[in-house]
Amino acid sequence: MLVMMKVSATATEVEAVCETISKLGFRPHPMPGAQRTAIGITGNQGPVEGSGIEEMPGVAEVISVSKPYKLVSRDMKAESTIVRFAGTDVTIGGKELAVIAGPCAVENRDQLLRVAERVAKSGARFLRGGAYKPRTSPYAFQGLGEEGLKILAEARECFGLLIVTEAIDETSLALVDQYADMIQIGARNMQNFALLRCAGRAKKPVLLKRGLSATLEEFLMAAEYVMSEGNYNVVLCERGVRTFADHTRNTLDLSIVPAVQRLSHLPIIVDPSHGTGKRHKVPPLSRAAVAVGADGLIVEVHHCPEQALSDGAQSIYPDQLDELMAQIRLIASAVGRDVALPREQQALAGRA
Repeated sequence: MLVMMKVSATATEVEAVCETISKLGFRPHPMPGAQRTAIGITGNQGPVEGSGIEEMPGVAEVISVSKPYKLVSRDMKAESTIVRFAGTDVTIGGKELAVIAGPCAVENRDQLLRVAERVAKSGARFLRGGAYKPRTSPYAFQGLGEEGLKILAEARECFGLLIVTEAIDETSLALVDQYADMIQIGARNMQNFALLRCAGRAKKPVLLKRGLSATLEEFLMAAEYVMSEGNYNVVLCERGVRTFADHTRNTLDLSIVPAVQRLSHLPIIVDPSHGTGKRHKVPPLSRAAVAVGADGLIVEVHHCPEQALSDGAQSIYPDQLDELMAQIRLIASAVGRDVALPREQQALAGRA
């Protein structure tokens, strides 16, 4: 169910409705909109009968939501969500496209800092890098763990980038929540419901990647798990699905971007690196993702990809990132979006 408050409803009236919902044994999820607040109700198996909520001060109407996903739906919130990061002006879902770039894995301090410096200079606002790597083979490089998180945190201090990195279980999630700015839930864990609930209790925004063969509804229901625990700062990520195609690692499904945006208020970004698995395909699919309306990109960048411990074949060079940023700035302007300028140009603009 969904409680729509009046435009004139006060914070006290919203709080009173939430308290009533809690006393009934359900969970309220207040989400302020541009004009009024909506309060989702979870934990109920049907209409909340005899509660008198519709008669409470400040309530406009009580709506039954038929979709299995409630909190992620535009029925809950008509306006598109903008995920904000505390203490910064950086957002995902606003007018500025989010660009998350960096190596697949944190291999050592020198490698990460070299790539981070180039990522920062390009104008990207986020640094990616795996400290924990769920690999197909148990003998492959599994990441540096907490030491990798410490290196990422050092890169943030050096270059002012926000850190996005993956958690693979509840133990690693607690550490990622401590060190990073955004918690990534990878494709293999999209339906790890215990981990999703844990992410929903975390303090940081969550980047949720689509599973290898997940339908649109399954994707949105995974986000619902996170939000049902009270974390409403969720960003979806299309990273390719498995099909019969053998000319690409995965099939990047750009059609899901407008499909998600029609049904959900959550931002959605695109990962053309995992979506293609081939370096030469990353720039054109990045351009296409911006054109189709994605809220951002997450791309793998490595200064020496032929020596990378993970996913070198799909990692672009730093010079390619610079070129790609210039290209997507042009496309972004055509669809009413912005991309941050390179650091040097930002400094010149600030002195002008």
